[in-house]
Amino acid sequence: MTEDIYAFKYGEFGNTEAIIARKPGLALQYFNFVNKGTAFTGEERRRLGLDGALPPSPRSLANQVINSAEKVKNKEDDIERFIYIRALFDRNVTLAHALIRSDIKNYMGIIYTPTVGLACQRYSSIFRNANGIHFYPGNIERAEEILRRYVHQGIRVAVVTDNQGILGIGDQGAGGIAICLGKLMLYTQGAGIAPWHCLPISLDVGTNNKALLADDFYLGWRHERLSGSEYLRFVQRFAKAFRAVFPNALCQWEDFSKQNAFAIRDSYLHDLISFNDDIQGTGAVTLAGILTAMRIKKERLEDQVYLIHGAGAGGVGVAEQIETALIENGLSTEAARSRIYTLDSQGLVTSDRKLEPYKEKFAKDPSRLPWLKKAGDGSLENVVKHEKVTVLIGTSGQAGCFTKEVVQAAAANTPRPVILPLSNPTSMTEALPEDIYKWTEGRALVATGSPFAPVNHNGRTYTIGQCNNVFVFPGVGLGIIASGAKEVLPSFFTAAAHAVSQCVQPDAMDRGELLPPVAELQNVSLKVAQAVGLTAIRANVGHLCAFSDFQHDNDEEKLDKLITGMRWQPEYLPIELASP
Repeated sequence: MTEDIYAFKYGEFGNTEAIIARKPGLALQYFNFVNKGTAFTGEERRRLGLDGALPPSPRSLANQVINSAEKVKNKEDDIERFIYIRALFDRNVTLAHALIRSDIKNYMGIIYTPTVGLACQRYSSIFRNANGIHFYPGNIERAEEILRRYVHQGIRVAVVTDNQGILGIGDQGAGGIAICLGKLMLYTQGAGIAPWHCLPISLDVGTNNKALLADDFYLGWRHERLSGSEYLRFVQRFAKAFRAVFPNALCQWEDFSKQNAFAIRDSYLHDLISFNDDIQGTGAVTLAGILTAMRIKKERLEDQVYLIHGAGAGGVGVAEQIETALIENGLSTEAARSRIYTLDSQGLVTSDRKLEPYKEKFAKDPSRLPWLKKAGDGSLENVVKHEKVTVLIGTSGQAGCFTKEVVQAAAANTPRPVILPLSNPTSMTEALPEDIYKWTEGRALVATGSPFAPVNHNGRTYTIGQCNNVFVFPGVGLGIIASGAKEVLPSFFTAAAHAVSQCVQPDAMDRGELLPPVAELQNVSLKVAQAVGLTAIRANVGHLCAFSDFQHDNDEEKLDKLITGMRWQPEYLPIELASP
């Protein structure tokens, strides 16, 4: 067991100050949280019993990063790059994160979207090393026992998936855990939550992916996906065990189907410290882009009319977050909802249709819309025209559905229409930024879900901000952990959105940027954590975390000190030998 080999030494902020080696020897090289590879110094090699086990000349972490970057560059494609970085993580976690940190904009596309989608699909064939925990019907009754014997007990955040709604590619069975691994690497990159405080969990309730079930090499539970009461009991068993073992840890629900995402989030609002990133993270980062647009337009949120095309988990999450922000700005719930329209595959969502429960609160009464007279009247273009939509948001996955006519209809309602085609990947975007600028004569304010190169239009260069959840969830997690929050409030995500928007500088807004650059992830995550933590304390759900006993008169200053002090950086920790 690892506790026989090493342990962590923590500082006053809950930060990891050093690694305690319980006994010297070659085994220290085989644990990725301890191993420094060629960076073990001569003194460390002698003291830790590694003398002779490595080539004579030590290599600095900086040189290790250069060497590793060259190896990544020489791989033939991104899936091979993904495999290399994950293998590096499995043998030397500090070097892997230092490599990613050296060029976060580039490596984020390898460890997460879009490459992680391929990793999910090929999980069984590229499997190298076990990571995280896999629960399935054969072991869910022992969930608490399994969690208690997990190799690291200082878990602060877990990303949990049932593998069904993966990145627009659907049910990927056991492969969905690759999403959890990627998200947790971004928690570390953005928020500085050390890798040994992170836990990926797969709730393998089977798969309806026939190709996986027919694959002789598939590693997941070979069974059609559980549903109904069996599925709910499985999730309940997991939640009960997780709460018992890690009562202070954050549980992030990830990539559940839209049918289950809202039900599970709402079921455990008060039983677990949890949120759903696909719903709430998406809502917050989209709100951040809208807030920046309001700063550019010098207009108010409550004076806009919003249309979300795509009423799945992400789309309704965006609607929920806009509603929360409007209510915080003084509108009643009814007034806030009256300004938000949602569309699905059948057109405008109306209350006279049979709807999934999560769609109901934003459904419109057709009797109050005199222009809505017959089938087809609730089309995207019609809603934009008749309801004077000024903020158009795409979460539909329908490539090209923001046509010239639709975009120009929005542009007729306001001098600066806000157009946000958020569907991933690039091939599924609702409209290309280049077309949006052309159709609106450069008046539109644009952000996308996928990364796009800057657009040149009429002699001006527009930089396209990316509505990426990575600006939200790491900082939200850190703010919750540092504040000691015992539940996750909707106001946390409004606070996060404001913090993200404030990170967009005036010169960036002049270039049309609605979101900060990914290279600023660390700073953005810090600002989000401070805003969320302070919101928790002011709402009396945060009590300043148990990781620290230091005294300070001012909660805000104490919180800032905690957040700054507890963040881990990818630098080698000192290794101390335990006292005899």
